[in-house]
Order: sequence, then structure tokens, then C-alpha cells
Amino acid sequence: MKIRAGIAAAAVLASAVLVLAGCATSPATPAPSPVPTDAPQTTEPQPDDIDAAWLDNGRMIAVITWGSSSVDCTPQAADVTADGQNVTVTMAEFDETLACTADFTARATPVALPAGVDPMKEITVTVAIGDQKLDTDLDGAKGVTGVPGEPTDYLPSAGWFDDNGLVLLTWGSSTCRPVVQDFAETADALTVTFAASEAPCTFDMVPRATVLQATNDDITTLTLVGDNLDGTVTILGD
Repeated sequence: MKIRAGIAAAAVLASAVLVLAGCATSPATPAPSPVPTDAPQTTEPQPDDIDAAWLDNGRMIAVITWGSSSVDCTPQAADVTADGQNVTVTMAEFDETLACTADFTARATPVALPAGVDPMKEITVTVAIGDQKLDTDLDGAKGVTGVPGEPTDYLPSAGWFDDNGLVLLTWGSSTCRPVVQDFAETADALTVTFAASEAPCTFDMVPRATVLQATNDDITTLTLVGDNLDGTVTILGD
């Protein structure tokens, strides 16, 4: 089931802390005039659209939001709780001193699920953004063995969202995030090649989410090449 709702949450694991900065929202606009029934309807993503994907063998999800591609402008969560299969994410206030690019693209925020959530069953996610609350559902993940609340194994993982988007989760330095050099798609294979990183990197270990766009969401594996990420991961969902 595809998700349309609110923002996302950060993961805090062992000695690694991921801090993501929020992105500015546009000022409220007046309600539009009624649209004639024969008028063309837009299918373009809107600023308040979100999707979600399973990650980390069911221990995490990625929440996909639309907005500035600046890393520091990816939404940030202040708190994540769960009551059974109902997960609540409370967003931190946006830091208006941040400068965000004016583009409009899909961004993904990894969210560690609280203990007690069953990733094999559907979950409902409520995102609190100021006085606004948005709800969304996510179908259970098939074949996962990870347990929310338990430590990650720090292995790459990936999950489908929407009809042609997928999120790749890798682990490493917060200052040396993977840079996609090439993304190749055939009828039955997806391969992402990363540019080699030569910059000095911090020694932290954080989850890093990369959004990719494909046309065939029936493909179940993603091959990684380069930047010490070589391997193959199963794509969860769909």
C-alpha cells in the first residue's frame, strides 16, 4: 500500500547518531476555487505528499518527502513512539536559518521502529507537524527477520516506494555520503555505481538513505558497485 502523509524520523543506534535538519515549508495559501469536473487533474507530487519503504530487514522504514535536495534540509524527527502497530512520529521545529536549494525532489529519512512493532503486519504511521497530524498505512513486509528495537547488522538494504521509486540504505560516515555515478536498469536487473570518495571522513556510523528511480518495480534485487559498497541486496516491498 502506498503512503501519502507527513514527514519522518531519525535513527539513533549504539555509538552512531544521525542528525537531519528540517526544510522550510511554504507559507499557507488560500483555498483554491472549485475545479470544473472536466478540468485536467495534476498527478505531480505535492509538498505534503509522502511515501514509505521498508528497510533494515524490517527494523526500519524510510519516509520519503518532497522538497529541497539539500542534505541539511531533509526533515528531522524529535521523537518516535509506538502503541502496538500504531507508530507516532513527532517532528522537530524547522530551523529557519538553514539555506535550502529551490529544487523539488524526493528525499528519504530512515526511521528506526520502536520495540513491539511487528514488521510482518500493516502499520499505521501518524506524523505530528506542529498542530497538524497526518496518518498513513504501510503494508507488512514479507520475509523479514529483523526485530524492531534490536541492534542493526549495519548491512545495506533497500525498499520500494510508490510505483517506480526505491530507497537504498547504507551505513557509514555522515560526512561522506554515497554519490551515485550511474544507475543502470535492464528488464530484470538494477545496478547502481557509486563514485569513489577521496574526502576526509568522520568516524561516526550513521544510516544514509539514497533515493533512486526505476521503471520496473517487479525487480527484487539491487546490485551495488564501488565506494566499498559492492554487493547485492534484496529490495523489500511490492
